Amino acid sequence: MAKFFGTNGIRGVFDQDFSLEFIHDMTLAIGTYFGEGPVLIGYDGRESSPVICKVVSSALNSIGINCNVAGLVPTPCLEFAVKSLKYSGGLMITASHNPPQYNGIKPCANDGVEVSREDELIIEDIYLQKTWLKKPDSWGTTGTENRAIQTYLKGIISHIDSKLIESKHFKVVLDLGNGAQAVSAPNFCEILGCETFLVNPNIDGAFPGRGSEPTPQNLSVLSKTVQEHDADVGIAFDGDGDRSIFCDNNGNILTGDKSALVLTQHILKKNPNSLVVTCLNSGSNIEVLAEKFNSKVIRTKVGSVEVSRKMVPTDALIGFEENGGYMFGKHNQVRDGCMTLALMLDLLATSGRSLAEEIESLPPSFTTKDKVLCPAQKVPKLISTLKEEFPNSDTSDGIKITIDPKNWVMIRPSGTEPIVRVYAEAQSQEKLDTLMTEYLEKVSSIISR
Repeated sequence: MAKFFGTNGIRGVFDQDFSLEFIHDMTLAIGTYFGEGPVLIGYDGRESSPVICKVVSSALNSIGINCNVAGLVPTPCLEFAVKSLKYSGGLMITASHNPPQYNGIKPCANDGVEVSREDELIIEDIYLQKTWLKKPDSWGTTGTENRAIQTYLKGIISHIDSKLIESKHFKVVLDLGNGAQAVSAPNFCEILGCETFLVNPNIDGAFPGRGSEPTPQNLSVLSKTVQEHDADVGIAFDGDGDRSIFCDNNGNILTGDKSALVLTQHILKKNPNSLVVTCLNSGSNIEVLAEKFNSKVIRTKVGSVEVSRKMVPTDALIGFEENGGYMFGKHNQVRDGCMTLALMLDLLATSGRSLAEEIESLPPSFTTKDKVLCPAQKVPKLISTLKEEFPNSDTSDGIKITIDPKNWVMIRPSGTEPIVRVYAEAQSQEKLDTLMTEYLEKVSSIISR
């Protein structure tokens, strides 16, 4: 089990468990893992990010590794730039959707994809054993990388029918969430001739607008703005810009599962006989949809690293998580909020139907999730107690209790916060509400014992 890496990178409260000393030594371990430079560094809009960037670059230089700083960029921008501009690795300084007091480090390999779980353990072992590279004959240098955003947007546009999208003059509402997509998504929409309306546009590490994580509960301004301007689509990004939650033309906020289904249907129409990778906690309709286009679905543990690293060797076309993380293999096997927006605009331009109509055409789906506060030390007891009650359950990642393919509940500890998440799917909204109420009470009861 990883000691420092969570579901997605290393995170902690800055200057507490995520101290400058820890950051310095962990960077030495990551640099030793990379072995050579140049390494590309990027960061999100958190107040602590520029300071951490200086520590990271200095630590790399101290073991003879050259690095360039891309500055404030979305995580998928950094990852794509690492791959396209031929860096030996990348370090993104971000805590994604965590609250403002957090920050973190997310290393990506030279293929532009987050390092694997196995490589995370190698990095941790280097850190714990302090077996990093010895003092070099000459120090490394730190430069600037100015091509990242332009390279990123050019890469995205190469995968869509940009001329057709331009001809539609779409109205798009961007809820930038005071986050990193503010430096790229508005430019992208401008290139495609969209009329764009911005919500929470200013980068601010305190995320004052609606917090760093887009949820159905905090996107009322996005919904209202879509309706006010009669927009074709709305989209909300998380703090580092790799996840996206959509709003249809009627102002309805879509679950990550629903938007993933409608995008997957669009892509598989053009690319049948493909492979889709998703997590255990995604809804069951993806199998129904894939079969329609003679395609297959592979399930993984929860986490973008699990999906991404399964996509690479299998050459999967699509990957997604239910939280709004969508991956298009032809671009890069990582979550990418702006690439996902591009695919949605391509879908709307091609189909000639509204997003609400596209969603209406999907098979009915009833999924939800919630969370319960739970100290890490109580998680083993929670899972083992549920396993005793439901002995035939899947315990490969938390526990998934399956009544039948359309009715299930999954409980797993968060890899980034002291909570357990509860996911569910049911054949009707009524059944879903009943299922969630029952299991939230059950989980809370076990934790409180």
